[in-house]
This record gives sequence, C-alpha cells and structure tokens, in this order.
Amino acid sequence: MKIKDNFTLRTVRKKIIMVSKVAGIILIIFYMISTQLVADSNISILIWLGFVIPLILVIDYLMGRFISEPISRLNQVAYQMAQLNFSTLCTINSKDEFGELSASLNKMAESLQQAFKDLESANGKLEQDVQQKKHLLVERKELVDNLSHEMKTPLSVIRAYAEGLQDETDETKRQKYSEVIIAETKRMSNLITTLLDLSALESGAIQLYMERFDFVELLEIVAGRLLVDTPDADFSLQYELPESPVYVKTDKDRMEQVLNNLIVNAKRNVKPGGILRLLLKENNDMLNFFVFNQGLPISQENLPKIWTKFYRNKNSKYSGSGLGLAIVAQILSMQHLSYGVKNKEEGVEFYFSIPIVK
Repeated sequence: MKIKDNFTLRTVRKKIIMVSKVAGIILIIFYMISTQLVADSNISILIWLGFVIPLILVIDYLMGRFISEPISRLNQVAYQMAQLNFSTLCTINSKDEFGELSASLNKMAESLQQAFKDLESANGKLEQDVQQKKHLLVERKELVDNLSHEMKTPLSVIRAYAEGLQDETDETKRQKYSEVIIAETKRMSNLITTLLDLSALESGAIQLYMERFDFVELLEIVAGRLLVDTPDADFSLQYELPESPVYVKTDKDRMEQVLNNLIVNAKRNVKPGGILRLLLKENNDMLNFFVFNQGLPISQENLPKIWTKFYRNKNSKYSGSGLGLAIVAQILSMQHLSYGVKNKEEGVEFYFSIPIVK
C-alpha cells in the first residue's frame, strides 16, 4: 500500500513535484530535438522557445487548477464564515489536502450553524422565561395591591363592629353586630377565593378540561337555580331555548361559571319589574347565547372596561367585587370564543358564541 501511495497524486506537494519533473523532462526533450533538427543555433533556440511557451501556459493552467483555484475557493468560504454566514459550502472534491480542508470547513460550518441555532433557541427560551418571571412578579404585586385595597373596607367594618360588640350590652344589637361581622368575613373569603381563581386562570396555572355535553341542559340547570322560584324576584323572565339537545365540547364546570356570572350580573342590574331574557340560538355550526336585562345602559366609554378586574358600574345598585365579568372574559378568551356586550333599547345584552359538535 505504501509503494502504491508513492506513485499517486493524493497530495498537492506530489502534484507540484510531478508537474515540475514532467516539465523538466519535456524541456530537455524539446531542447535535444530542436538542436538535432536544425544546425543553426539561433533557429534551434526559436524552435525550442516555440515548445517552451505552450509548455509554460500548460504549467500555469495546471498550477492554477491544483493550487490557485482551490485556495481562492477556500478563501471565499473562510471569509463567509468570518461574516457568520455558514450557508456557503466549499465545493472542492479533490482527494488532496485541499479536498480534506474543504470537507473540514463544510463540517465546521454545519456544526457552527447548528450551534448558532441551538444558541438562538436557548436565548429565546431564556428570554421567554425572563418575561414569564417578570409577568408573574407583576401579577403577584397586582394581586397583593388589589387584595390590600379590597380588604380595607371589610376589615374596617369588622373592626368597628367587633369593638362595638365588646362594649354593647343590648343582646339584640350584639346579635346584629355578630351577623355583620360574619357577613363581612364571608365577603372577604369569597373575594379572596375569586381573586385567586382569576389569577390562576390568567397565569395559566389552571388548564381547561374539555368534554362533550348538552349546553341546553346546562343552561336550564343554571337558569333554574338562579331565576326560577326565587322569592325576591322582581323581574319578568323570558327565555327561548332549542327544544332538542345541542352539544358542545368545552370545560363544563368553567362554562357553568360563565353562565352563572352572566345571569347573576343581569339579575342584579335588571330594573324593578323589568325584563330579563335568555336566548340560545343555533346559527350554522355555532351556538349563540344572549342574556338581556332591562335597565340603565352602560356608557360607551365604559363598555370596554367592564371586563377588567374590580370595575364597577356607578349606575348599578349592586356593589359586588367586580371580578365576575373578568372571570367570564378570561375563560372565554382561553378558548378563543367570541364574546361581548352592547346597549340595546331599554337595556344591556351580553353574548358569546361556541362551536357546535356532533
């Protein structure tokens, strides 16, 4: 194998030596021929030069092909790599040092390109993690600020009535004070639970459990619990529902929460003796829900604000936590469902749409 390698042209050095030897031999042969053919030395030199010039051109071509051209290609690829462009490959397929260097450069470019992609991916993930941590810190601060703000009133009421309870001797008043303290405590508990639930939804800590169920049946259950046979009802209930089941695929418990919040909101804002209307209509492949309460309209500038946390309508007689509609918006947004609110003649209507499944 070693003897065979000595006679192969697998290295640039061997190619140069081989070309040099062949050129030298050809020069000697041409010189001998020229001197033998012509006796005149001047003419023989001219004939020899006639052989030498083409030989030099051939040698120049071979040197360019073996050395100059490969070096030029390698230089171009190396320049592109220095500019962080690893898409340009070197196309030298010879079996010498230049070919090996070309293959090594291509392999290095491929490795560097993959390394840069991995680095970009890692940087993107790191940036996403940093943004997520910042978002969580903002949410925690907002949660603390909101809780601090919302807790001031009930805590002040509890403290005032607790102090009054200590000094009060009238049993009737003591009972009344105790009832107020219990009511405010329940209000605080409900507020904290609702706010933590909303924060968990916003941060993605809670995932939706998708299941197929009859939406008409769910609405009948929720509406029946909230609107039918209520002793304090001071409104006229109207409703229009499909007679046959209509199936959807979503989180049933969360959609029950959406219906509950929207219906409670309508019930608390309907004017005395006014109309509260529920509509559930099929339109192509969509199921559209509407709840209308007759009462004061919402100003156009406040319509977009009603979905935000702790928003309260100044015209509403209900002083709730201001979280119910924010939870509705969050649950529907997580499922990419369209929803909204609009003023209608003599009242306000909330609505949302959900795809029907077979």
